[in-house]
Amino acid sequence: MGKFVLKTAKDNSTYFRLVASNGEIILSSEMYSTKAAALNGVASVRSNAPIDERYERKSNAKGEPMFNLKAVNHQVIGTSEGYSSTQARENGIASVKANAPSATIDDQT
Repeated sequence: MGKFVLKTAKDNSTYFRLVASNGEIILSSEMYSTKAAALNGVASVRSNAPIDERYERKSNAKGEPMFNLKAVNHQVIGTSEGYSSTQARENGIASVKANAPSATIDDQT
């Protein structure tokens, strides 16, 4: 089962990563000004993760397949790493769909 790892950045902003059971980072958040805002982001990922239309499939600057998870208001709430193929990206999306809704929170702030 995956988990959300909540951390504090050097500038005291808060961010989270969704980590799969194998330790791979499958989704990273933006920087939030408060821990409460980051926890709202986690809640948004949990509720939007199962909905395929919320995934924006694209390529990063290196041309690698990647995706953004967006909220109802079209704001990006999570970004993937670059993948080696479009199939690997689809596997990453499937992992977010499977892990995010029930992932625990590991608060390391």
